[in-house]
Amino acid sequence: MPSPTQTDSSFFYVLDERMRLLFADDDPILREFAKVHLATESATVLTAGDGEEAWAALRRDAFDLALVDLEMPKLDGFELVKRIRSTPRTAHLPVVVCTGREDIAAIDRAFECGATGFVTKPINWRLLSYQVRFVMRAHRTENSLEQARAGTEGAQAGSMARAMMRESAELLSMAMRGDEAMRDAARRYAAVLGDLVSAEAAVKSRQAA
Repeated sequence: MPSPTQTDSSFFYVLDERMRLLFADDDPILREFAKVHLATESATVLTAGDGEEAWAALRRDAFDLALVDLEMPKLDGFELVKRIRSTPRTAHLPVVVCTGREDIAAIDRAFECGATGFVTKPINWRLLSYQVRFVMRAHRTENSLEQARAGTEGAQAGSMARAMMRESAELLSMAMRGDEAMRDAARRYAAVLGDLVSAEAAVKSRQAA
């Protein structure tokens, strides 16, 4: 595949990373243009003719990014973006609005509903390809950072849990030397700690597999 560093006369695909795109617009010509201009060896483009059809596709299949018109029958783009953001399965899906509207009210409302980007018609497909690539890379970078933070927090939590279990073991040892009531309570607590230790060992085993 040609590289972007080649001469201006050399063609190359902007969307050179694997992704699935949904293009929702009631204009059949634009839907065909989307397939021609956005689909590449790596990028797959599926289309929807209205908001309800787009929503059904999003519930049925997994997509990496949605491109949504605002003026659509059955369910307009504003309401579609709201549904996307209010549903856990699609809440973090990047959504780029592609619309003929460029008034302040439409722009503000689109972003209030949860749009990630905003592109006005007539669409410059090459520029749109670059915006899609930028949005996708930013989204993936953000996900990687969140996973890294979660891993760090998980490690810290595990370390704290192990320290607590060591201290609990010392307390249990002291309690077992006390009266019968203390010994019974210590036995019950020891059983709970044993379950926690077994659960942690199982998690480590799965991670190592």
